[in-house]
Amino acid sequence: MHFQAFELEHYQSQFERTVEYNLADSSIQCVNTNELVSDTEGEELLNLDLYYPEVNGTQALRARIAALYLRATPATVLVTVGASEANNIICATLLEPADEVIVVSPGYRQVWGLAGNLGCRVKEIELLPENNWKLDLERLESLFSSRTKMVSVVNPNNPTGSILSREEMRRIVQLCADHGCWLHADEVYRGTEFAAPETPSFWGEYDKVICVNSLSKAYGLAGLRIGWAIAAPDVIEALWRQHEYAVIAASGPSMKLAEIALQDDKRKMLLDRQKKLSSRGHQILQDWIRGQNGAFSIVKPAATSIAFVRYHFDVPSLEMAERIRKTSSVLVAPGAFLGAEHHLRMCVGYQPEKITKALDRISTAVSALVA
Repeated sequence: MHFQAFELEHYQSQFERTVEYNLADSSIQCVNTNELVSDTEGEELLNLDLYYPEVNGTQALRARIAALYLRATPATVLVTVGASEANNIICATLLEPADEVIVVSPGYRQVWGLAGNLGCRVKEIELLPENNWKLDLERLESLFSSRTKMVSVVNPNNPTGSILSREEMRRIVQLCADHGCWLHADEVYRGTEFAAPETPSFWGEYDKVICVNSLSKAYGLAGLRIGWAIAAPDVIEALWRQHEYAVIAASGPSMKLAEIALQDDKRKMLLDRQKKLSSRGHQILQDWIRGQNGAFSIVKPAATSIAFVRYHFDVPSLEMAERIRKTSSVLVAPGAFLGAEHHLRMCVGYQPEKITKALDRISTAVSALVA
């Protein structure tokens, strides 16, 4: 059987430890444990018994997660090993060969690949930079058919940083309801907005919605590998059965740290920290682009620590990324692995000195193309 490898993740895992500057990531400069826990909490963590934890997630953590959503309860939450596991088991639970799945492109192509590997027909609704990466609702409607089983969106979007408006969200929900299909909403970048309030969740808008989130992106806690799915209790039960096959349970110490991170004061600290890093990083990037004599451009994102930078050379994005990696020891993500050529995804949620040095190296790497 043909297997579609996850090209983006494979590319990153090959090279992220061998370069001096890794801008291919999609989180921010993550916190260390000392920044997160108090002395008392640290003592509790050190005294934690390392038995198998609750398979569906600790009661305390599921309660903290449920509190982030209107009319959610611990019974509507399943704790997973990152959002990646949640996305995986959602596809395994809901999809069958010959189902049709609609995904947004450019986008994080996990569901795209998972659905294809299950034998589904994957349709892409394309976002265009000349339309500010805005969703074309008429085009989306035209992709539905009697075989449409699931629509998958990432909101705010990875890699463009665009955010669906409330009207667009309502229209997506209505289209899914009209066709009786599932809506899968990957919301891992909620809380990364620069100016707007926190993006509303799709949760509660429709009875066939499944939302996914994690602590990796907005919170800067990628190493915990804690995510979750939120859905109706019967759906959570079905996902739980897949979860038992895949991983049995998430890590007990990670869930304890997640409980700490989702306390109101800690959550606010983490989100404020992330927004400060990301905002400063994007400003440095904007200044750098202005100094590149038209070689690069960007549609300014409304959220996220990542930038989807367009370059104006007739070079495939993997070739461009490899040129930068080999000549400057900087890793960026090729746009082809996200569904859009002639773009590079860069994370700018780091300390200013790191971003500035990495961008200077990219300038050097492409100088021959500019000339």
